[in-house]
Amino acid sequence: MSKIILFNKPYGVLCQFTDKQGRPTLADFIDEKNVYAAGRLDMDSEGLVVLTDDGGLQHKITDPKNKMEKVYWVQVEHDISDQALLDLTNGVELKDGKTLPAKAKRIDAPAPLWPREPPIRERKNIATSWLELSIKEGRNRQVRRMTAAVGFPTLRLIRYRVGSWTIDGITSGEYITLNT
Repeated sequence: MSKIILFNKPYGVLCQFTDKQGRPTLADFIDEKNVYAAGRLDMDSEGLVVLTDDGGLQHKITDPKNKMEKVYWVQVEHDISDQALLDLTNGVELKDGKTLPAKAKRIDAPAPLWPREPPIRERKNIATSWLELSIKEGRNRQVRRMTAAVGFPTLRLIRYRVGSWTIDGITSGEYITLNT
């Protein structure tokens, strides 16, 4: 029987269990043993991290050949344009090559959404907007680089879904355990 943990990672937490610099890690939130993150989120991203004790499942989730869809809620500077959404949909040229086509659509701010600590930077004269971005790759800081490449820097990034797993009903900093 495999163990799967769905963790809603807060902002500022490293996606590993130890850190020599004393920064917050998964160990500060998860007391389960012998589970490993299937993919990572950088410190300044929030949302779903899937952990498992099943190496085969971990590989299935992280191997780009399997093209497991990951869905992100992204708050960007300015009102995102139709052209930027089209560019994201067609794939964006980054320094490490063109991304695969994505699904991108404008959304209202997700609700209910927990406050982020610290809050994002707010500028009185610059609007923000939200989009839902679905990708099947997992390059380093890919979503942030994609939105920047189309002219809309990311202010807040929340991974909502990996495959069929979501953060629905999981408070920031909390997790649930599934036994399969």
